[in-house]
Amino acid sequence: MILQDKVVLITGGTSGIGRATAVAFGEAGAKVVLSGRREAEGEETAALIRDTGAECLFVRSDVSDEAEVQALVEKTIATYGRLDCAFNNAGIESPLKPLHEQSIEDFDKLMSINVRGLFLCMKYEIQQMLNQESGVIINNSSMGGLIAFPGVSPYVASKHAVMGLTRSAALDYAKQGIRINAVNPGLIATAMIDRLSSGSTDDFASMVPMGRMGQAAEIAQAVVFLCSDAASYITGQPLVIDGGFTAN
Repeated sequence: MILQDKVVLITGGTSGIGRATAVAFGEAGAKVVLSGRREAEGEETAALIRDTGAECLFVRSDVSDEAEVQALVEKTIATYGRLDCAFNNAGIESPLKPLHEQSIEDFDKLMSINVRGLFLCMKYEIQQMLNQESGVIINNSSMGGLIAFPGVSPYVASKHAVMGLTRSAALDYAKQGIRINAVNPGLIATAMIDRLSSGSTDDFASMVPMGRMGQAAEIAQAVVFLCSDAASYITGQPLVIDGGFTAN
């Protein structure tokens, strides 16, 4: 129970890495505020968290909407009185096609969630953490935030932006007791990968030195670690969890 009674906010918590991380926080003893756009899936996740014995609140929100993000953080504070950790996980992928075939509509939608949404979440989370003089923020980037891949240039650009925001903000607030890091997952068995692979992930798994896809729970445990006191001297860093992909 390394996060006993800590208050944790998770965006994009309705499925995949977000859901697994929300459950892991519950198992670690945290009080979890969960958000996402899909209400039914959000309540399903909340039930899983309560099954661990932890307290949980689901708040429907769209991270690209500033008023909704502000209301989400305010609801967290009104309910639990503080915000100790935030996992900014909400994100979408771009269509798999070369840059000149990407539409501006898809580009703007992706950036509004992956970059604008992250900025808004950090803005309001940090305001509360400054009041407390403490807090931890973990942003979900990608190995695509460190290296490039063909066919998904808008996604790669957005995840590089996540790393820029993470590193710069970490420097802004290091002396105010706020740590800000990122996790950089590789090829993880989630619905996003299923969409990109048309349901067949064998080719993806063969690209990983460990010979398998990662699991959402493996990312979740890394996020819990970064939010714990065991990571108290880590800030401004990417934690790459990719089965050796970027070392190859």
